[in-house]
Amino acid sequence: MLSGFLSAFRTPDLRKKLLFTLGILAIYRLGVAIPTPGIDYANVQLCAGQTTTNSAFEVLNLFSGGALLQLSVFALGIMPYITASIMVQLLRVLIPRFEALNKEGQEGQAKLTQYTRYITVGFALLQSASYITMARNDIFFPGCAVPIIPDDSWYTIAIMVLTMTTGTVLIMWLGERITERGVGNGMSLLIFTSIAASFPGVGSAIWNSSNGLQNSIIVGIVVMVVIAAVVFVEQSQRRIPVQYAKRMVGRRMLGGSSTYIPIKINMAGIIPVIFASSLLMLPQVISQFAGNDPNDVIIWLRDNVADPAAPLNIALYIVLIIFFAYFYTAITFNPNDVADNMKKYGGFIPGIRPGQPTADFLSYVLSRITAAGSLYLAAVALVPTITFVFLGLSTSIPFGGASILILVGVGLDTVKRIQSQLEQRHYEGFLK
Repeated sequence: MLSGFLSAFRTPDLRKKLLFTLGILAIYRLGVAIPTPGIDYANVQLCAGQTTTNSAFEVLNLFSGGALLQLSVFALGIMPYITASIMVQLLRVLIPRFEALNKEGQEGQAKLTQYTRYITVGFALLQSASYITMARNDIFFPGCAVPIIPDDSWYTIAIMVLTMTTGTVLIMWLGERITERGVGNGMSLLIFTSIAASFPGVGSAIWNSSNGLQNSIIVGIVVMVVIAAVVFVEQSQRRIPVQYAKRMVGRRMLGGSSTYIPIKINMAGIIPVIFASSLLMLPQVISQFAGNDPNDVIIWLRDNVADPAAPLNIALYIVLIIFFAYFYTAITFNPNDVADNMKKYGGFIPGIRPGQPTADFLSYVLSRITAAGSLYLAAVALVPTITFVFLGLSTSIPFGGASILILVGVGLDTVKRIQSQLEQRHYEGFLK
């Protein structure tokens, strides 16, 4: 692997891409440390050291690379763009125009990307206004005596909203530049950088806990086992054989080849975990708005649903992950379209008739694989949390299965992209 990295840096054009990617990531991390105009940064640091933040905001802070609780210019992170992208994918099912654009090729995809950018700006405006309101009402740091926003005039608030929204647009632009001129998927690498930046703080929190050495060793072993399981499952796939019949096109004989349809065990990726976590954050946010004198319903939600260690929370988490795994897989993989395309080009699955029988067979296989994939996602997402509960650590530590899934998935994808470019230049790559 070391020789693969050395070969990558010996190649001039690949070296430029790697250095360009690292430069963009450095600019992103620099923006995380720049406070938004109107924020008293000293008071933010004071409040962060004196009070305990809600675990829902800790998770959001993790995906923003620590920028949210610092209220920096990149406080919103890349999440508005991710939310907009998921919404555009869902709208393909509801709006025929979006589905037609998706089938128009590169031009249609460019139009969908433009819609995604517009929706991102709308989400950024809404979220920035919401976060500033929470900061003014002491929801980020409850009980802190010093004001985070000393001047709450409409002009200052407008400047803050505009700054955070512009920061999100800049992040979106940086991610697209990485995808276009760098190595790997830009948006995924930005999320990867945000999560990786939290490792020193997480390691310090575990080390400084009671039985710090023992806890660090156990957590390290669990993380390594989870990483190994994620690598194994993410690389696994069910290959459905496809045979293409021979046909004459003019004077040429085409077809007669054999191929396969690769169906991954986890076709939905990290999306089900993100959706499930987002829904389970709602009771935590509601309990924050309830104030210091909540009613019985809020207390029950806080103790049984909002608490990550509560049995009901764990059960709901598993059910939501399974539901969204099936839901998102059904959106991204349509057996009827695959069967129609195979029939159009003369392809068939050995032993299965073309047309509707092929679609039924693909649906059957997909349902069974998604069942295993959804249970795998639930297990990976819950193992770190259960380990923290068993060791007596705080479940608000922003480190879990979702983070590992993102890190391993993005890392594998980036290494594959670099390796493919090395193999094009007659290098052996990372794996020999």
